[in-house]
Amino acid sequence: MMQRDVTALSEQMKYAELHCKSNFSFLTGASHPEELISQAEELGFCSLALTDECSLAGIIKAHTEIKEKQLNIKLIVGSEFSLGNQKFTLLCPDRQAYAELSALITKTRMRAPKGEYRLEPEDLRDIRRCFCIWYPARTKIIENRPFANFLGNIFHQRLWLGAERLLLPAEQGYIDHIEQLSATLNRPIVCSNDVHFHDKQRKPVQDILTAIRLSKKLEECGVLLHQNSEQCLKAKSTLARLYPEHWIKETIAISKRCSFNLNTLKYEYPQELVPEGLTASEYLRELVEKGKKIRFPNGISTEVERTIEKELLLIKEQEYEFFFITIYDIVQYAKSQDILYQGRGSAANSVVCFCLEISAVNPDKINVLFERFISKERNEPPDIDVDFEHQRREEIFQYIYRKYGRERAAIAATVICYRFKSAFRDVARALGIGELHIDHYIKNLNHRDKGLDKREQLETLGMDIHSPISKLLFQLVDQIQGFPRHLSQHVGGFVISSGRASISAD
Repeated sequence: MMQRDVTALSEQMKYAELHCKSNFSFLTGASHPEELISQAEELGFCSLALTDECSLAGIIKAHTEIKEKQLNIKLIVGSEFSLGNQKFTLLCPDRQAYAELSALITKTRMRAPKGEYRLEPEDLRDIRRCFCIWYPARTKIIENRPFANFLGNIFHQRLWLGAERLLLPAEQGYIDHIEQLSATLNRPIVCSNDVHFHDKQRKPVQDILTAIRLSKKLEECGVLLHQNSEQCLKAKSTLARLYPEHWIKETIAISKRCSFNLNTLKYEYPQELVPEGLTASEYLRELVEKGKKIRFPNGISTEVERTIEKELLLIKEQEYEFFFITIYDIVQYAKSQDILYQGRGSAANSVVCFCLEISAVNPDKINVLFERFISKERNEPPDIDVDFEHQRREEIFQYIYRKYGRERAAIAATVICYRFKSAFRDVARALGIGELHIDHYIKNLNHRDKGLDKREQLETLGMDIHSPISKLLFQLVDQIQGFPRHLSQHVGGFVISSGRASISAD
């Protein structure tokens, strides 16, 4: 009877998972953001907070999954941080909180070596909008009370204590300790599950990623691995058995206060390039008129003139003028310094780009289709790729830094993801396969011919593909292909903003 009561209650129960890592917590989370969102939707959750460690890298994929599939679940933007042996998450209730969190991530990353971050206690005093959920340390419990006072003095009514039942030894004593801290701080408890994967079946993937991250063989990891598979998205019936009803209701109370949505963000372009007294549309038209005389010294056809007017109207409607003006300024600098450049891609379908000397494709010579470049339906800025000669690309970089300052300009990051070769090498090492064997297999595989079966090739190279270790190897390699492995620096992509894009490290 009790089981039926819990099941009936859980069907009506609302729940928001507020502590969740994706595989953008590199080599830690074992599920894609899309998998977490879809699973949470299937389980009937009303919200999911994506809280990758000191990162917002996965939120776009989660947001896109909801938008494209029209899922009935809310994405809460957040991030997890560690300070000493203490762990907490910051959640964004509004746009101002998102700006705070972004600035904090930037600052803590800039003062640490690549791939790491260093959070200082004083950094949190600048956080005035974010919500904080603190997960008191399970070890060194004596340190929890001073940290409780520290957080309480900063966050006040924006602080919750997080309780996570992961079915670990001595857990009831730990839960009792959290309840005591809650009474001392007079702050509520909220439950969550420190999710690292969307389904329990991903536990082996999480284990192998841990071994890879620690540069250890899997058999050497021992207690460094998760002790069970409880750090997954759980059915509401399971949650109802694990947590008191008022802890579960607190997840909804927090969720309702988090209204920030990525849809509210838009591109904010530098505006100082437009001369005083002119609008962006007027200045862009002026530049196009100037360019027409250069590109069409013998006059312009009526058809091309109509195309220009059509393009300028759509650019104005979509408010992309500053984007074109910014690119124009950069290519004009390259031209003034005799730096070779070439606009490519869909920009070749724009007569405006031709007049601005961004593209060299003459519209009189081809049939241009501007809708490939900009369309109202896509509702996104056009893609203009400009290649600069390799030997002098650094001069363009330094011009951009001088023009906008290093707080408003930054080289874009790129995500390096696992392909077969890198996945095979990392997993094989973690499973204890010898380095000489790994090198032999990798160097002799044909990676170019996609039609060749990798397993058949490996068998030809002497690998026993039917052994238990080989079967596990292939299973894990298949699962982590496409997983983000680490961030790298883009070869030339720049982010330029109207306001501060970064916070200088202390």
